[in-house]
Amino acid sequence: MPEVHAKLSASGSSRWLNCPGSVMLEEGFPDTSSPYAQEGTLAHAIGELKLKKYFTKEFGADEYKKELEQLKAQELFTKEMDSYTDEYFYYVRELALSFEDLPYVSVEERVDFSKWVPDGFGTCDCILIFGTQMHIIDLKYGKGVPVSPVSNSQLMLYALGAYNSYGDIYSIESITMHIVQPRVDNTDSYSMVLSDLLAWGEGVKVIAKKAYNGCEEFSLGGHCRFCKAKSRCPERSKEMFKSVEKLKPIMDSDIKLISNEDISRYLKESIGLIDWINDLEEEALASILKGEEIPGYKAVEGRSIRKFKDTDKAISLLEGAGYDEAVLY
Repeated sequence: MPEVHAKLSASGSSRWLNCPGSVMLEEGFPDTSSPYAQEGTLAHAIGELKLKKYFTKEFGADEYKKELEQLKAQELFTKEMDSYTDEYFYYVRELALSFEDLPYVSVEERVDFSKWVPDGFGTCDCILIFGTQMHIIDLKYGKGVPVSPVSNSQLMLYALGAYNSYGDIYSIESITMHIVQPRVDNTDSYSMVLSDLLAWGEGVKVIAKKAYNGCEEFSLGGHCRFCKAKSRCPERSKEMFKSVEKLKPIMDSDIKLISNEDISRYLKESIGLIDWINDLEEEALASILKGEEIPGYKAVEGRSIRKFKDTDKAISLLEGAGYDEAVLY
């Protein structure tokens, strides 16, 4: 069954909260998946399995072993993934054992935060509730930039959704959000009182409504990195050419050589231009490969360069086959 995505997803909230117009721009762009995303999905499935085995009595050892073997048989599985998901499991287990009694635990639960975001829903990796405390734990399998839980809009939306599910059952007063990112040794948490979370949610309502209905409010920033429309965004194009306009006085000068100060200014004003040009080139190539015309451009097959993964081993094998060492080097 294909995975269903919310129009205003929690994982994409950093983008649409900062740039509500991006939601309208992204319409028509296909959902794509990278090997990194697939790797993360597999790691989450293994982490979920380990938590279920520990916290769910009905989940037997035989069933656990069978499902784990199936996951480990997948192409993207590695021994390191087993170790990293163990770290996630140990973190959740230690947190659960820190309470006076066993807390309520829910693993991979879909939560509904549509009271604040139209049609808003998402999946919490793990929810722990004990007394007046609620904990949201999120496994991040990426090994790029460490993710912080502080004012993390994705986790805060999950927290709103979890409160929507359990607020009538438990007298929740505080929420602690946890990030477990084992591949970069990043484990951190951030706490807030319920009243602050709900106040934040009221502010989200206004922006979410505009983003959902379609608006032309754009803003550039780090959130553009994962926008599907970044290479065709008119606002980004305008901003890039503003950078060029700022450099015009230098370009119009009569001096033969630019100074060190001019070089510094060129570099500072050119931040983002190279990334933008690279994105335009990728978009142009993708369009050409789909049969569309980009005037003045065509796809040309590149030259592939093959390299040995283990040069020493390759040399050893060739020497064993009778090739002279001097010729090889």
